[in-house]
Amino acid sequence: MIIDQKDNISIITQEKATIIELVKKIETLYPKFKGNNIIISLTSLRPIVLEDILEFLQLSNLHRKAKNSFVIVSDKMDLNMVPDEIIVVPTLQEAFDVIEMEEMERDLGF
Repeated sequence: MIIDQKDNISIITQEKATIIELVKKIETLYPKFKGNNIIISLTSLRPIVLEDILEFLQLSNLHRKAKNSFVIVSDKMDLNMVPDEIIVVPTLQEAFDVIEMEEMERDLGF
């Protein structure tokens, strides 16, 4: 797990471990990230299935409830299959764009 920080965005990149191991690591380290927007980059992993993405649902809901963005980056799955409760985009740039839009919405009171 590689962690990069850009302003108020924590970018977590997974290269080797399983999705379940990654979710457990993030939950353990969550106090470190809880005030930031989070991007989870899964672009270097094998093809991702919906069940893998759903492992992040509880963490995503917790983070978004606290008025922070939680975005997963994966170009290895059908994005039409992803439920609306979790945000998955194909590129890192799109993840930054989503966070920017959500921050504007929060500033406007939505």
